[in-house]
Amino acid sequence: MRVVMFGYQTWGHRTLRALLDSEHDVVLVVTHPASEHAYEKIWSDSVAELAEAHGVPVVTRNRPDDEELYARLKEADPDVIVATNWRTLIPPRIFQLPRHGTLNVHDSLLPKYAGFSPLIWALLNGEPEVGVTAHLMDERLDAGDIVLQRSVPVGPRDTTTDLFHRTLALFGPITVDGLAEIASGRTDFTPQDRSAATFFHKRAEEDIRIDWHWTAEELDRLVRAQSAPYPAAFTHHRGRRLEILAARVSEQRYGGTPGRIFYREGDGVVIVVGPDARSGRAHGLAVTRVRTEDGRELPAAEYFTTMGGYLTERP
Repeated sequence: MRVVMFGYQTWGHRTLRALLDSEHDVVLVVTHPASEHAYEKIWSDSVAELAEAHGVPVVTRNRPDDEELYARLKEADPDVIVATNWRTLIPPRIFQLPRHGTLNVHDSLLPKYAGFSPLIWALLNGEPEVGVTAHLMDERLDAGDIVLQRSVPVGPRDTTTDLFHRTLALFGPITVDGLAEIASGRTDFTPQDRSAATFFHKRAEEDIRIDWHWTAEELDRLVRAQSAPYPAAFTHHRGRRLEILAARVSEQRYGGTPGRIFYREGDGVVIVVGPDARSGRAHGLAVTRVRTEDGRELPAAEYFTTMGGYLTERP
């Protein structure tokens, strides 16, 4: 089939690579310009460079809503559009243009975690598995009929970085296999259960600020969700920003006030946490590695030379 691809960052790069290696003919690529957004500067393999290296024409747009692009798409005469990690609304006149519509490839198990940063949100929420969905695009974001869906388990100490690499490996195969389903003439794809749908916003600075009233289990997941190269979860100590790079749920239970720097446990320093911290029935968060405001990374046991004092949300 003649394929136009809308794609961006490493997800788009991996998808385009699979399409170029397939039996399909990639006739045009549409991608976003490079971004300075914290979450778009990482996993930023260039879709444009890969397309140009293979002689595929490239159009760069923030939003695909102008007449010039529409004319280019009509001229390309695609059988199908493939969209991967496209960050803005694709209007109906474009996603309905190809004979077989538009196949969107999204890194969540839809209908849950539509929208942005699905792997981070899923890990934060303790999901047992994550995955990738190939679905036909319609007027609602990430809501069209499911062509294929594949999942991978979430391990007890997995980070978002682990899940990124595990799900990235699914993008090429699910795209090519999804196109095979469409080319076969199938139309009986699976409607999404909209009663189970959830939609998440982009991650921002406020989303990685540590609230010591969260439980130790929730904070452990937050630290693992914000694994490098994602921006690290942070707090403040003595008025200065302190990033928490590694932590775990404490072995013992600790009581007191949330944020209290309390006790050395193995190679970690336990912070009192939780909405019911004063009861002493909850585990603390054993912080094991930190990064200071001036960029120094060091074990928490070296940074916290004495116990006492508090970690706070604000300076």
